[in-house]
Amino acid sequence: MKGILHAEMEVEIPFHDVDSMGITWHGNYLRYFELVRCKLLDKIDYGYRAMQDSGYSWPIVDVQIKYVQSSTFEQLVTVKASLVEWENRIKINYQVLDAKTGKRITKGYTIQAAVDMQTQELCFVTPDVFQQKIAHLIAVDSLQSESR
Repeated sequence: MKGILHAEMEVEIPFHDVDSMGITWHGNYLRYFELVRCKLLDKIDYGYRAMQDSGYSWPIVDVQIKYVQSSTFEQLVTVKASLVEWENRIKINYQVLDAKTGKRITKGYTIQAAVDMQTQELCFVTPDVFQQKIAHLIAVDSLQSESR
């Protein structure tokens, strides 16, 4: 996946996430997206508590999911997230893959926009606090690339 920052995790599909046919209920994929999104944001020290402490909430304003095939009870899946936009909003792409075969099960994205918590106004540009964290990440990544 393209993007500046990546995170992934494995999830074993639990019994409470499947329907009577043993297939993962479609709404649970949003929860898997949320789990890996938190891991991704923690990598830049801007998880939900840090967002709140900085004075901004970041509600999901758009979500898209494409179901390619089903996952089932006890199946091990890899959930991946990649930060692909951050200047005016946060866009994160996701993939859910079978952990054994690497076959794609689901893909999608979420878009979050900053809202000033004092004024409740939507920000049309990503706040400086997030821009600075990304700029630092880009600088560190650039230095690491040069040393290779």
